[in-house]
Amino acid sequence: TKYGGKYTVTLIPGDGIGQETAAAVKTIFRAANVPVEWEQLDVTGYTQEGDLLFKQSVDSLVRNKVALKGILYTPISKLGHQSFNVAMRKDLDIYASLVIIKNLKGCPARHKNVDFAIIRENTEGEYSGLEHQSYPGVVESVKIVTRTKTERIARFAFDFALKFGRKKVTCVHKANIMKLGDGLFLNTCREVAKDYKSSGIEFDDMIVDNCSMQLVSKPQQFDVMVMPNLYGNIVSNVGAALVGGAGIIPGANIGREYVIFEPGCRHVGKDIQGNNTANPTALILSGVMMLQHLGLNDYANRISNAVYKTIESGSARTHDMGGASTTTDFTLAVISNL
Repeated sequence: TKYGGKYTVTLIPGDGIGQETAAAVKTIFRAANVPVEWEQLDVTGYTQEGDLLFKQSVDSLVRNKVALKGILYTPISKLGHQSFNVAMRKDLDIYASLVIIKNLKGCPARHKNVDFAIIRENTEGEYSGLEHQSYPGVVESVKIVTRTKTERIARFAFDFALKFGRKKVTCVHKANIMKLGDGLFLNTCREVAKDYKSSGIEFDDMIVDNCSMQLVSKPQQFDVMVMPNLYGNIVSNVGAALVGGAGIIPGANIGREYVIFEPGCRHVGKDIQGNNTANPTALILSGVMMLQHLGLNDYANRISNAVYKTIESGSARTHDMGGASTTTDFTLAVISNL
């Protein structure tokens, strides 16, 4: 939504360190004179789907079509409590999750020259939420895989590779065991790959357990990865550990109508909440991706260059990057580098 030259964006800070990192983003955007106005809604992971605040946040996203969001806590033990994240993605068909795993100069990492994208299907698979207890002590959980949605995510992955000059797409699966479900996912990806053969994009596939080993031994072999929901969640966390942790990984959830930008690793950071020690890089770079989506490339480049310069120079390093700087120190350092 755009009024008077300014874009209105839904802001959901999230739980844990959400308010602190969101404050950092707002401060940096203000300093860079970014033409964005925030419509902030303080939803938490404990918000029930029927609650007024939940409905207001969904209405806000439907109205604005773009959101920047922190991570929301999902209670483990609350039966019947649907994850806010899953509910919003399913209700609004925000079907593609995109996470960028890339080395940042100056950030200590386990591997060098890592640069790959993880694309996961957001609306089905193990996250369908269809579970029931058929007999005391016996639980059945339904994993949904459809050709239509698999083809859609596969085409998204190949189109992403084409647009950003990537050379290879790898389908991650467990078709050797789940021959029907993951078999359908793999075979559909193979069929889609044939349509893109003339573009020169290479296609291969890998079983998810082997993929985990390959990630930690030679991550440079990956370029674009496409996979069902659960595998994508796990692989994105492994990828984050390779390049410096959850604090620097940006991400986006993309549908035909709506886009939610949020950190690529879904860690709430409750243990460091309120300590002013969180690394806001992941949310700032997610905000940069949001600015690129809105066509505000000059602002996006200024802010991303300032973040990269801050990390490379080592002028402000938060605890996760081996320093002792606060969230505020890091934010001010980025502003000084704008």
